[in-house]
Amino acid sequence: MPLTSYSLLVFLSVFTLLFGSSSALAQQGSIREAIEEGNKQWSAALSRGDSAGMAALYTPNAQLFPTHSDIVSGTEAIQKFWQGVITSGVRGATLTILEVDGQGDTAYEVGRYALTGAGGQVLDNGKYVVVWKREQGQWRLHRDIWNSSMPMSGH
Repeated sequence: MPLTSYSLLVFLSVFTLLFGSSSALAQQGSIREAIEEGNKQWSAALSRGDSAGMAALYTPNAQLFPTHSDIVSGTEAIQKFWQGVITSGVRGATLTILEVDGQGDTAYEVGRYALTGAGGQVLDNGKYVVVWKREQGQWRLHRDIWNSSMPMSGH
């Protein structure tokens, strides 16, 4: 039985939906993998005490939105901020991704973090949202906001 133009159109529409969706899912998977790799690089730089390496993982016009602090903008300020964190005794971070989604050259990540000091002592834990941007084929942190889940001390 020959395909009519209507049957062909229906077939192509279903084909596009099925394979277009799997392509979108594959893209989501590759975005998550890229973000997981970015997180590994960020955590490794923190563990090395390498604030310049951490800052290099952000876009040039990135912004941090730290707990109990004003907005930190740009590579130099971001490096200085993370150097202060390292100097304060933070030696490592565990990042747990809860959700990743993206479209085109923008993605977002939702997760939980734990910051550790000497001997693996947990210094802080909380939640975060990162907006990632793909620039020149590289996924970089663009907006980084977090806040502690620990009670404020001294109150």
